[in-house]
Amino acid sequence: MDKIWIVGAGPGDPDLITVKGLEILQKADVVMYTDSLVNEELIAKAKPGAEIIRTAGMHLEEMVDIMVDRVKNGKMIARMHTGDPAMYGAIMEQVALLKTHGIGYEVIPGVSSVFASAAAIGAELTIPDLTQTLILTRAEGRTPVPEFEKLRLLASHHCTIALFLSATLTKKIVKELQEAGWADNTPVAVIQRATWPDQKIVRTTLSELDEAMRVNGIRKHAMILAGWALDPDIHDKKEYRSKLYDASFTHSFRKGVKVND
Repeated sequence: MDKIWIVGAGPGDPDLITVKGLEILQKADVVMYTDSLVNEELIAKAKPGAEIIRTAGMHLEEMVDIMVDRVKNGKMIARMHTGDPAMYGAIMEQVALLKTHGIGYEVIPGVSSVFASAAAIGAELTIPDLTQTLILTRAEGRTPVPEFEKLRLLASHHCTIALFLSATLTKKIVKELQEAGWADNTPVAVIQRATWPDQKIVRTTLSELDEAMRVNGIRKHAMILAGWALDPDIHDKKEYRSKLYDASFTHSFRKGVKVND
């Protein structure tokens, strides 16, 4: 079956692409990418003579028509997606149309902006005895969310929450998390354009989030991380240390030893 390659381009830094993803990019005859999101420096790594197609101004049918035409003419296509295609990648509708033309696809995963953002602030999003769950979601704006995925309901778990595509909805975020019982001083980190040269990091609290976003002029391309795992002083709190590397902790690769108090 004819197919295209859907490649996770990573969060911004052109070096944050998988080895396999880069190989596909460098072999492709046609490279399609959203020029408002994917780094031009990465696209410059395409092979000489490759057809480079910017898609930010195209609608779905235009993009798919190009893919079908090039594939039917024996061309290898790399469709570059920001971050990881599985998270808000809008690949499903492309795939659905491609299938009607008998064209398949293969996905190469990429580094998601949520993990690039955590790395940018040196954060571990799951902390022993504090939170072992990470929820990836978005605030409800023009795109509705299912009834059982309302932010207030998700926040009732009091775990770490990563909010995509929500930079203009901070008042709603604050309200719904407070309604779920979150304290005003809950730590929040906002990372705008993670791993890009103009990356901006803002550390704040839940009650101050909206004002912090306003003061810093952040209205798009931002990841919002919220929860006590984001506490900037977490490293000083010994009660939350993992037992994994504790000398007394036994696992299948290491026998624990008794440690005298």
